[in-house]
Amino acid sequence: MDIPASEFTRNFGRYRMIAQREPIAVSSHGTVTGYFVAPEEFEAFQRFKQQSRRSFATRELPQEKAEAISASRVDPRHARLDALLEPK
Repeated sequence: MDIPASEFTRNFGRYRMIAQREPIAVSSHGTVTGYFVAPEEFEAFQRFKQQSRRSFATRELPQEKAEAISASRVDPRHARLDALLEPK
């Protein structure tokens, strides 16, 4: 659901109730500027974001994952980036 900001402001109570069931995109001049979501959904997103940013030492990787990363190659469309990895 995409709602203009002016409509969202005029009918905040209505959209607050709808947001309990589904996210609401709020737009200004045709561009989405934010989303109005239920508190539980936002909290779940925050937890996900924290988990996905976990860093770890490469020595923690299982050997098969380290080998898979080592054997991986960049998509040919981005081959120009290989030059950045070459020692100068």
